[in-house]
Amino acid sequence: MKFMKSPLAAVLCGGVIMGLALGMRHVQGLFMLPMTSERGWGREDFALAIALQNLVWGLMQPLTGMLADRFGSRRVLAGGCLLYAAGLYLMAHAGSSTQLALSGGLLIGMALAGTSFGTVYGALNRLVPAARRSWALGLAGAVGGVGQFAMVPAAQGLIGNVGWMAALIAVAFMLALSAPLAMPLDDSAAVSGAAAGPGVRPGPGEAASMGAAIREAMGHRGFWLLNAGFFACGFQLAFIAGHFPAYLLDKGFSANVGVAALAIVALANVAGTYLCGQLGTQYRRKHLLAYLYLLRAATMALFVSAPLSEASVYVFAFVMGITWLGTVPLTNGIVSQVFGVRYISTLFGFVFVGHQLGGFLGVWLGGVVYDATHSYQLVWFAAVAVGLAAAALHWPIDDRAVARLQTA
Repeated sequence: MKFMKSPLAAVLCGGVIMGLALGMRHVQGLFMLPMTSERGWGREDFALAIALQNLVWGLMQPLTGMLADRFGSRRVLAGGCLLYAAGLYLMAHAGSSTQLALSGGLLIGMALAGTSFGTVYGALNRLVPAARRSWALGLAGAVGGVGQFAMVPAAQGLIGNVGWMAALIAVAFMLALSAPLAMPLDDSAAVSGAAAGPGVRPGPGEAASMGAAIREAMGHRGFWLLNAGFFACGFQLAFIAGHFPAYLLDKGFSANVGVAALAIVALANVAGTYLCGQLGTQYRRKHLLAYLYLLRAATMALFVSAPLSEASVYVFAFVMGITWLGTVPLTNGIVSQVFGVRYISTLFGFVFVGHQLGGFLGVWLGGVVYDATHSYQLVWFAAVAVGLAAAALHWPIDDRAVARLQTA
């Protein structure tokens, strides 16, 4: 079909894959209490597995980016879907905390590196003309957000009706079936330097090799500032996604409030991601990122200091949702505008390491601090502090194209 070779098909299919992959990650907190209760584990055991998942995801993202930049994104995405399915199936049958860490941590972390925005956005940057890239990244993120939203009631319904184990297996089946959706994201012509239709191919001004592109980025101060700033995003999101439902239960709310809060986050993320993608075409992305981190820090500070109610929970979830993944198309956009798109998956992968180091600490410290103090208060304060630091780090980034692109 002609449609399956169009940019819109690539955007929609990429968004669906991201929605399933990130949607399952988004609802992991719903599995914490039923799994730990039945298996006799502590919250730290579950948190450590999810923390390992975040760390492996980050460390693997540069490698999957290199594979996508060398052999094409389609193969990486399809393989990632199948690996994700295997990880969920083994996670459902994990009989010890070690098995949980290997399945839910190691395997799913590797799979996320191949199925999330690093790979999808890299393909879209090459398949879509420069003038429409912000639209493509924003729309793909919004479609992925719809998937995240749908995963919340789906996971809760499955857990309530068939149990947490069958719920994990059902989602594994969905991930396996999604592998063929990688077909429209075939950017092999672009990465090989051949003609790529309406997409972008290597040309004058692009880095001579992957090694040259990496060395150039590593010597750029803004590249490291992006990496450090992205740490805050990972810390905040992983902590909230992993511990927020349990936090609300500890405060006396019903499980339905936690489910509704995660659903609001996911639904608001649809609008927020698309809006951030569009704003990135009109305003400097580094300034938008600074404002996003300031808004997050202020929202969390008010949430933990004000009296807690269902209304405050839902307002908090909405504001956090608006800023949830809006950082990703903006950060990815800065990398492409500074260094070009030929090795965008690889370079964004290195930036994403900072995000996932933050994610590891956010979700792991949540478990450690709670088991030690029976409170999440210290982690909330840390999440506010890293948000303020991220805002300060983004402002001085030099977001001009490197000299070779300006010359070209």
